Amino acid sequence: MILSLLSFSDSNPKESSPFINSSDAAAEKSQQYDGKNMALFEEEMDTSPMVSSLLSSLANYSNLPQGSKEHEEAENNEAESSRKKPVKAPQLGTLMGVYLPCIQNIFGVILFLRMTWLVGIGGVIGTFIIVFMCCATTMLTAISMSAIATNGVVPAGGSYYMISRSLGPEFGGAVGICFYLGTTYAGAMYILGAIELLLIYIAPKAAIFPLEGLEGAEAEAALLNNMRVYGTILLTSMATVVFVGVKYVNKLALVFLACVILSILAVYAGVIKTAVDPPVFPVCILGNRTLVWKTFDVCAKTVETANGTVTTQLWRMFCDSTLLNATCDKYFTANNVTEIQGIPGVTSGILAENLFGTYYEKGDLIARTNMESVEDPDDPLTNSNRYVLADITSFFTLLVGIYFPSVTGIMAGSNRSGDLRDAQKSIPIGTIAAITTTSTVYMSSVFLFGACIEGVVLRDKFGEGVHGNLVIGTLAWPSPWVIVIGSFFSTCGAGLQSLTGAPRLMQAIAKDSIVPALRIFGHGKANGEPTWSLLLTACICESGILIASLDAVAPILSMFFLMCYMFVNLACALQTLLRTPNWRPRFKFYHWTLSFLGMSLCLTLMFICSWYYAIVAMVIAGSIYKYIEFAGAEKEWGDGIRGLSLSAARYALMRLEEGPPHTKNWRPQLLVLVSTDAEQNVEQPRLLSLTNQLKAGKGLTIVGTALEGSFLANYEQTQRAEQALRKLMETEKVKGFCQATVSSNLRDATSHLLQASGLGGLKHNAVLVSWPRNWKQGDEHQTWRNFVELVRETTAAHLALLVPKNIAAFPSNGERFTEGHIDVWWIVHDGGMLMLLPFLLRQHKVWRKCKMRIFTVAQMDDNSIQMKKDLTTFLYHLRIDAMVEVVEMHDSDISAYTYEKTLVMEQRSQMLKKINLTKTEREREVQLIHDNTTPTSPATPATPLTPGEGAQSPGEQVQMTWTEKCDGEPAKPPGAATPEGIKDIFNMKPNQSNVRRMHTALRLNEVIIKKSSEAKLVLLNMPGPPRNRTGDENYMEFLEVLTDGLNRVLLVRGGGREVITIYS
Repeated sequence: MILSLLSFSDSNPKESSPFINSSDAAAEKSQQYDGKNMALFEEEMDTSPMVSSLLSSLANYSNLPQGSKEHEEAENNEAESSRKKPVKAPQLGTLMGVYLPCIQNIFGVILFLRMTWLVGIGGVIGTFIIVFMCCATTMLTAISMSAIATNGVVPAGGSYYMISRSLGPEFGGAVGICFYLGTTYAGAMYILGAIELLLIYIAPKAAIFPLEGLEGAEAEAALLNNMRVYGTILLTSMATVVFVGVKYVNKLALVFLACVILSILAVYAGVIKTAVDPPVFPVCILGNRTLVWKTFDVCAKTVETANGTVTTQLWRMFCDSTLLNATCDKYFTANNVTEIQGIPGVTSGILAENLFGTYYEKGDLIARTNMESVEDPDDPLTNSNRYVLADITSFFTLLVGIYFPSVTGIMAGSNRSGDLRDAQKSIPIGTIAAITTTSTVYMSSVFLFGACIEGVVLRDKFGEGVHGNLVIGTLAWPSPWVIVIGSFFSTCGAGLQSLTGAPRLMQAIAKDSIVPALRIFGHGKANGEPTWSLLLTACICESGILIASLDAVAPILSMFFLMCYMFVNLACALQTLLRTPNWRPRFKFYHWTLSFLGMSLCLTLMFICSWYYAIVAMVIAGSIYKYIEFAGAEKEWGDGIRGLSLSAARYALMRLEEGPPHTKNWRPQLLVLVSTDAEQNVEQPRLLSLTNQLKAGKGLTIVGTALEGSFLANYEQTQRAEQALRKLMETEKVKGFCQATVSSNLRDATSHLLQASGLGGLKHNAVLVSWPRNWKQGDEHQTWRNFVELVRETTAAHLALLVPKNIAAFPSNGERFTEGHIDVWWIVHDGGMLMLLPFLLRQHKVWRKCKMRIFTVAQMDDNSIQMKKDLTTFLYHLRIDAMVEVVEMHDSDISAYTYEKTLVMEQRSQMLKKINLTKTEREREVQLIHDNTTPTSPATPATPLTPGEGAQSPGEQVQMTWTEKCDGEPAKPPGAATPEGIKDIFNMKPNQSNVRRMHTALRLNEVIIKKSSEAKLVLLNMPGPPRNRTGDENYMEFLEVLTDGLNRVLLVRGGGREVITIYS
């Protein structure tokens, strides 16, 4: 791609234009454009700055436009202040910035304290498999991490930043906290390793709880207590150093790194020396049992002197006196004492004996496998403290958990990305080179230890058989103390690094504000040092130190690191598979299959190490994930999970398009139509309460509102309306989408909502709309016309329709009915909607204690007893628990009241048609009356209403007015009939079809009132509108009569399909 920058120049003086605002501010702004032939873009100058002014800041990743700026940078005030300060250009290269820090973090306490023991217990082959699996995992993770780290700028925060920005705040927070806990427990492990070196190899006499003379559990308890006391002291000292100043820790980092490298070189030098001149480290074997070489000097029962045969100190350990005829331990008497060389050398051929593992139960004797011994199986073990014993039960998976922490630390380079000269080049090269180096050292050390050191010495964890020396130290040249002192300082340094890094990671998580409970840990000292995070880290680290066993702490931090690495691989694989447009890493040597392999290895190693620790770690991460999801701050980081959700949604929508859902899967997918007032507040909030009770958070819910006007002029009003809908949905806990539609009139806007809402197969199948209040008032005539048209449109679109009447009386989500009934009046078959809706309502806590009753109507020719049996059987097969009642409605004569009510309804309808004046026309006529009438000729009042009509409510009364001309002749108001025409209206007879409908409505209402007046909710079939639009107002009157006197009514129309089935 070639990017060319064209430079425009203009030497002509700027012209003054009457169309350009002449204010100083505007003139100053327009100078950027007018002087450079860019006046064409002047209108957008505030939102679209010129490229020429942006290039410098874009190249330096500062002052980015809002569209490109990270949300957290826009929110973080500290970022603003840091930009104002002159920032020194980063100078670190690959070697000092990535390679050496990774080397320092990867090599650690496990190499010096446990590697020889791992080789002895697991064998060369078994240990090599463990090392290879762990190193392969970190190498694959490093490849994924390199791809992520080179896909843009990665600030400090390392893996947390990468995961949170790739997988979203929920995953980022969960894994970030896991990584924090892993780093904190790593600090505890390093401190425990340093104390183990101090108390066992450097200064055993410093033990507060002495081990001399103690056996078994007592000796173990004393050692653990010493570890706890000294570990706490060392932790306090380190935390103080970190609190006083991190700069001292950073300055000492190179010293600690030098100790690590010198120690490893000393081991390799010692291996080379064993080929020529093996060191003398004898091991004393009684029979085939390894003896603790501490309290005796000669590995023999007796020695020959000038005065004859003399017993040795070893004799006195197993016998009751120094005499040759003393009573001795049976095993001691039956077996010979043999002195073998602990380090026979690389050319000795000992490798063949160490190829395969030897696993022990706790308390087992460390025995040499190729030597014979005489022992009585029935003879109990005595003098156990004289022998080297296994301190823990060992098995393959335990070794994996103990070893894995020795390959962690690969994130050290990415954590320093802000200090690197070229992070996108240095991070992949430095990290992969460091892992290659450390993996080579680890794999070679497995073979070299197996080829140089005797098996019983390898399995002797604390070197008790070699005079209490550190086993790896016996191999080192020129002295074991090189390893002991070097490893002590390197573990102390690693502990300091953990106590420095973990608080900063916690501070980064806290400052992102994704976990509200952790916000306090974002604060620190004036210079930004994370004081509160350091205190939390020290407390968690202390919990690891109280465990006091290096072998118990290592698997814990293995879990947290493995989980972190697993999500790094997942992030890379997702981004690659989704082909996100922003996924353009400079590091090209990655593939999604490698990332998935790395993720699978991490998951496998988690369960290999410890299945119960793995489950606990996953539960912790899952709990944090859900906590952030429900209580955390909303963040939009352009994460990959959004992309995954989009791909999954597209796939699911395409599958839904394959055909309509089966009846068993049918559930009401609601389009809720609400109206808003002038301030865009929802007028019927209880409609959303009913939605929540019907849906219980399941299925699709779209809340829509219609606005009148043009979209361009009312865009802000639309946004406010959607915001109000969203806020109310959140309050009522309705999960779904909101939509505001603008059209020239409300009827069309509602129709557009009905047609266009939803996407593909994810569309609404039912409409929930409130009964129009005050529809009889003169100025509300358009409201009920819109409602009737909506009923027609839902019928045409085969959508179910739910119309709650008196919605304000419906319960809120906080109310509870402790008793009562939900009554269903099943008059015509609607596909089962009337059966399904009360069942769904009773799933909600508001209606849970209400019982369901089903009423159906029997005509004259029906067998009501058989109907009840059939309905009971039908409900049994539907698995719906309800009481059944059949109501008999015999044919009866149409009452005079029915005729009268029908007549009043039709007269009112006709009068409204005759006097169909708009508000403007009425005002014009009022003015005409004022201008043309004289005091002696007042306006004639309206013709009196008939008694039947006069009995109606004030809202139903029709006011008719006309004027007379000056000559006494009545004037015809616009659209009105003559007085003779009005008289014809009152002389009319009611339509027989309307009389029958009114009779049905009155009879049904009478029965429903009788049976269900106390019901908490009445569900009722909603009759369809007339085919002839001239009877729309009569239709509304029929529905009004049908539901008169009922508190809560839900009118239901089916969508023309079965929604409930008896089959499984």
